[in-house]
Amino acid sequence: MQKKTNNKIQEFFLDDTESNYCTALARRSIEFGLLNDSLFRLDAGEVKSVPKKLLEKKACFVTITIDGNLRGCIGHLVAIQPLYLDIIENAFSAAFSDPRFSALSKKELQRIKIEVSVLTAPEELNFKSPNELLEKIAAGKDGLIITKGQRSATFLPSVWEELPNKEDFLSHLCMKAGLSDEEWLSPGLRVQRYYAIKVTE
Repeated sequence: MQKKTNNKIQEFFLDDTESNYCTALARRSIEFGLLNDSLFRLDAGEVKSVPKKLLEKKACFVTITIDGNLRGCIGHLVAIQPLYLDIIENAFSAAFSDPRFSALSKKELQRIKIEVSVLTAPEELNFKSPNELLEKIAAGKDGLIITKGQRSATFLPSVWEELPNKEDFLSHLCMKAGLSDEEWLSPGLRVQRYYAIKVTE
């Protein structure tokens, strides 16, 4: 099942078959990792059957939850490879390499829910004041990347479901980056926006 979050990504709309392929591929990667303790790869014959849109270079995040609670989330903000490869690698990493969690166990496999978020390229948000920043952010739609010095962090658009208030969203994002929760009120913060197609099992 796919949710479109902004008109700008309609050019990369995924139909039901493509959406189901994304989540099935992510689950296959996780199952293979559990059995073989290594990264899954499609053979040459299978690559030929990959939907064309998944052969395009796109960035994605793979999120794993259990009973609505986060169990792992790993991804890329910039497209570096075909989408199907990004899904395979990020699903494996979300299950076994997210530093916030222990590696996924076989007992947990049947309880997980998988979500794949396909991202647009980040764009700069130019603003001269905190109020202007708040005005430019679209709650419920924008994924944000903040950077200050060597510190950086991102929240996917889905995080708005937990933090619907713009000020809270920015404060928690700053803390995720290791900054003060009020850092977004100070000058010098770089903010980028992106959108996502969210595909869930």
